[in-house]
Amino acid sequence: MSHLNVTQKLIKEHLLKGEMKPGTEIGIKIDQALLQDATGTLVQLELEAMGLQKAQTEVAVQYVDHNLLQTDFKNADDHVFLQSAARKFGLWYSRPGNGVSHPVHMERFGKPGKTMVGSDSHTPAAGALGMLAIGTGGLDVAAAIAGQPYFVKMPKVWGVKLTGNLPDWVSAKDIILEMLRRHDVKGGVGKVVEYYGDGLKNLSAMDRHVIANMGAELGATTTVFPSDEETRRFLKSQNREEDWKELIADEGCEYDLHEEIILDELVPLIAKPTSPGNVVPVREVEGKEISQVVIGSSANPGLRDFWMAGAIVDGKTVSGDVSFDINPTSRQVIQNMIDNRAFANLIKAGARFHQSGCMGCIGMGQAPASKTISLRTMPRNFPDRSGTKDDQVYLCSPETAAASALTGKITDPRDLEKLYNMSYPKFKYPELEIINTEMLVAPPEDNSGIELQKGPNIKSLPYIEPMQDHYSVPVLLKMGDNISTDEILKAGADVLPFRSNLPEISKFSFTVIDDTFYDRAMKSKDEYGGHIVVAKDNYAQGSSREHAAIAPKYLGQVAVIANSYARIAWQNLVNFGILPLEFLDISDYDKIEQGDVITFKNLRNDVISRNNIKVIIRKPNGDKVKFETKHSLSDRQINILVKGGIINEFKERIEEKELGEDEALDQTYEDKMK
Repeated sequence: MSHLNVTQKLIKEHLLKGEMKPGTEIGIKIDQALLQDATGTLVQLELEAMGLQKAQTEVAVQYVDHNLLQTDFKNADDHVFLQSAARKFGLWYSRPGNGVSHPVHMERFGKPGKTMVGSDSHTPAAGALGMLAIGTGGLDVAAAIAGQPYFVKMPKVWGVKLTGNLPDWVSAKDIILEMLRRHDVKGGVGKVVEYYGDGLKNLSAMDRHVIANMGAELGATTTVFPSDEETRRFLKSQNREEDWKELIADEGCEYDLHEEIILDELVPLIAKPTSPGNVVPVREVEGKEISQVVIGSSANPGLRDFWMAGAIVDGKTVSGDVSFDINPTSRQVIQNMIDNRAFANLIKAGARFHQSGCMGCIGMGQAPASKTISLRTMPRNFPDRSGTKDDQVYLCSPETAAASALTGKITDPRDLEKLYNMSYPKFKYPELEIINTEMLVAPPEDNSGIELQKGPNIKSLPYIEPMQDHYSVPVLLKMGDNISTDEILKAGADVLPFRSNLPEISKFSFTVIDDTFYDRAMKSKDEYGGHIVVAKDNYAQGSSREHAAIAPKYLGQVAVIANSYARIAWQNLVNFGILPLEFLDISDYDKIEQGDVITFKNLRNDVISRNNIKVIIRKPNGDKVKFETKHSLSDRQINILVKGGIINEFKERIEEKELGEDEALDQTYEDKMK
């Protein structure tokens, strides 16, 4: 491996355990950590449960960007709690309204050559700077903050060569939509997507952020770009040029998989409801009437994206049938929008301005009207994510969104040349942006004596029992392919305020699929001690939201049987003591029905011994059916699972004074950890 690509260089530099062989588990040193408030409350409660004294990463930042609506005390109390936790455990704190975590982190903290884990599935956006940034469950982030390696299966590296130049009216969003058009939401599973080629020269760092951010929708482990002169220009514009270093692939390096996108051939694209992978050219759906356009989110967060929308609507008024919503991604972006007149252009055209944060992307306000089309520059359009049960959300570029806001119907932005005699606006980045750090709070030098401030809605995590040898539990749900975390544990303004209150948020488990689930689960917990659910491929795709594991666990979930799992959710299940089983033969899926009772015997021993797991099904009429399943867990994961999850395992090591003294770790590991 003498000639390395950028991904291999990043992994090799941080490798602590394992070998760089695709499919095998590796452990890597983590330099930075990112937390947001929808998941960060659990992380902070997990750090409390672990007994952490102070963060061991170079940088860890707690952002408040999701749960900003303060319709009662819950979110406000959580903000107070998160700030106290950041002080207690030694994290930076980004105050409510400062901005969306991913672009703010890229502006203020991201560094080429560093590793990062984040409790948000769009953490890979930092790959735009030449970082290895991976979204994962909060428990993995908590462990990394506590100084432990991050474990993941060594991915294949998928080299995507970009050649040529983007045509007018086509932008970075169309590049990642083209990848989704080709490969859908499972195409990137088990892979790191690394972009290279001469087509990069005209993609800004924030253009790259757009692509890296939505690599999560491909199911990719992460996305990586080189750190080149454009990276240097970006960091210089943020007054951080000293943090730049070059990181490019070696000449003659190899990739496990190959792809090429000829940028000149791209056209404006759009993802139809209800999947980011449901991509077609805008021409195929143009003319459909719309009621809402939302511009912003971590998927299109850059100054250029808002400026472009402002330039398109400059001197015009959006359609009277359209709510034109702007989600600015940071206070810094707002200040720069004021400076370059984008803010004034948007306001004069009829835009509704909202506070800096994720907002409509996570269903926190801006829900669209029933049975109407909403065009959004956001990363996801899963059912009900917007806050409207029968939503019709389309995902597109700022160009397509702004053009459609003017006409009141889905419009190919290239048509603006004829409709408004408009040339494609050309944006030039300022050499130095207006910098705003006023709402970033540094960790205290001395964090001793700081107490956590918990309001009445904040509940400490319950103890999880170790795995038992024998279970007889019912199948409460039988589902299909691509079930998302938004369907397992919905987002939105009515749910997320309970993210620090497990008994309450568990009531929303699977309600998008079956609103009787909670009552049936509680009854099953009383009568049988738990339950299982069944699915097909790519179970729990989407968000890193570990509530989609811990809430079902609270309701007694013992196991999931599925054909395959999304990477983050698979690990989250293990972290909270839920066994992720896989069909040996997918035809066995047809043998299970909702209401069947599943019996596992000698389960603990079979999991530890890597035996096939026998499934005995008792039908309501008394008939019995048998088949076998398997698991794909590493020895480390098995150890975590049988103890009831990673918190139990971590505390056990602390009690035995073994933390950091694992005899299995070689001297290289110990030296690097120092």
